[in-house]
Amino acid sequence: MSDQASTAIVERRSIDVVPDSERHGHPFSQFTLWCGANLQITAIVDGALAVVFGADPAWAIAGLLVGNLLGGAVMALHSAQGPRLGLPQMISSRAQFGVIGAIVPLVLVVIMYLGFAATGTVLTGQAINLIIGVSQPWIGIVIFGALTAVAAIVGYRWIHRLGRVATVLGLLGLAWLAYQLLGTHNAAAYLGTKPFEWSTFLLAVALGAGWQLTFGPYVADYSRYLPRDTSPRSTFWFTLGGSVIGSMISMTLGALIAAIPAAAGGSAFTKNQVGFVGEIAGGGLIALAIYLVIVVGKLTVNTLNAYGGAMTMLTTVSAVRREARISPVARAGYIVGFIAVSVIIAIGASSDFINLFKNFVLVLLMVFTPWSAINLVDYYLVSRERVDIPALYDPAGRYGAVNWPALGCYLLGIVVQIPFLSQALYTGPVATALGGADISWIVGLVITGLVYWPIARAQRRWPDELIRPAEAER
Repeated sequence: MSDQASTAIVERRSIDVVPDSERHGHPFSQFTLWCGANLQITAIVDGALAVVFGADPAWAIAGLLVGNLLGGAVMALHSAQGPRLGLPQMISSRAQFGVIGAIVPLVLVVIMYLGFAATGTVLTGQAINLIIGVSQPWIGIVIFGALTAVAAIVGYRWIHRLGRVATVLGLLGLAWLAYQLLGTHNAAAYLGTKPFEWSTFLLAVALGAGWQLTFGPYVADYSRYLPRDTSPRSTFWFTLGGSVIGSMISMTLGALIAAIPAAAGGSAFTKNQVGFVGEIAGGGLIALAIYLVIVVGKLTVNTLNAYGGAMTMLTTVSAVRREARISPVARAGYIVGFIAVSVIIAIGASSDFINLFKNFVLVLLMVFTPWSAINLVDYYLVSRERVDIPALYDPAGRYGAVNWPALGCYLLGIVVQIPFLSQALYTGPVATALGGADISWIVGLVITGLVYWPIARAQRRWPDELIRPAEAER
């Protein structure tokens, strides 16, 4: 590794290839990063949603596990691309959609990042306000936005260090919360009190899968510095293990918290998620410690949102400007701009947080499952990891400006899900026949992959072997 890269406080890479001289780390870093990123309040809320919307907590937890494993496997396959290519995740989409055509999913990715950043900022703002003892919501939101900006600007190394801290604090804090739930509040007594229903079970599966799949567009951003000879299997399993274990701890607690009946104060959770978690923990200084755990956990994942969001915007702009490198100053500017927008959204967020968040997650499933299907089928089954990296930056190169057949497959993958949707604004005929169960994401993955595979093989856009820029070998 170059001395300059190893001693710099602020990361100097952005959308360019990470050269071998700057590669470092062990795939276990993926475990701590993704475990820490999932031991947080928004994952607790996500786990609570299935119970809030009617599922028995036991079946909700089972459905969430199935969804997390299925979605997590897809997400971890994206992570395994990082060490091989040394690229941010969305740059590799140019191999499927073209240098300019990739802007279509990129715009949707930025919207996703903003949505998650804003919703996470709302919850963490509550925690910061409770810690410092103020009542104006915007104060905690702005403070959290500033913390996120600093962590995202310093970049990759510090993000991984933050993930390790979040893992340790998260495990300690949520272990105490579990002790309180099962002991003081006897949450286990509410398991198995409702009959099994397919609609609510599949909602839980969709919520778990959606949670994991939405990490897909940026997961390789945080594995791309690993040495090029890192085993793809190690990257896959450490990413999958960390993400699923972290999310299931949080979501299980969320399902148990939401199961506490109104007579025991459970209804307060839907109105004041952070404050209610503090009460469950025991109040007083213990509650303050839990609020600190919430802030650190959310800071980790919100930093991923800001860092990934800025990287995605840079990928979009660089396609038009034909740039292969972006300065650290420009990257910092995009991060600050992204966070400013997310803070404004958070300040103006609706009080109907729970319902809006559920529908937000399910809509994201609709637009990102086709992208995942196309990216993974192309990388693992069609090109078989053979990518012409210099051509990813050249609209006149191998991948061209726009690959219309791939964009057509992407649009088809969205459209075919419509009859299977079950959301507040629209429920498709198939979802209605299934009693309100939403399996649209499964349809989107399978149909998109099956249609794209023969089209991509017929196009033969891949090189004979992986082509790397000369400077990446140094």
